[in-house]
Amino acid sequence: MVVTYKVVCGMFFSADDFVPIKRQPLHLGDMTEEELRAYNGSDSEKPLLMAIKGKIYDVSTSKMFYGPGGSYAMFAGRDASRALAQLSFKPEDINGNLEGLSDAQLEILQDWEYKFMDKYAQVGQLVPKKTPTENKAEEESVWDRTSAEGIKSRYAAGE
Repeated sequence: MVVTYKVVCGMFFSADDFVPIKRQPLHLGDMTEEELRAYNGSDSEKPLLMAIKGKIYDVSTSKMFYGPGGSYAMFAGRDASRALAQLSFKPEDINGNLEGLSDAQLEILQDWEYKFMDKYAQVGQLVPKKTPTENKAEEESVWDRTSAEGIKSRYAAGE
């Protein structure tokens, strides 16, 4: 299986496929899987992103593979860890679940991760979806902080 992977991978990648594009480094930070889906290539103004093992990479330099119409386009905007480990294009395998993978599959996934680390910039990390109470608490803490700052400035100004 590993030999098959190496042969198939060699058919899709060559040194000429990865021509660096000079642009400002991108760092998007933490995002949920839902937020990542917006970077699937459907909006040409956004970078093309993909995740492996929860790490988000900017694959915009390889639009021929990951962009619309590319052979790996279904992985864009997603964590494709399981599909890459299984060498699968099945929609149900395009996720970050590593449970039940064999040692050989985990080795294949590790090889993919090394390729991505070498060729693409890591721009963020996947995080679990926030619950409604977490979102509300975050909004309240921002409101409390800004309100407190406003009150302090009013007292300092003698109002």
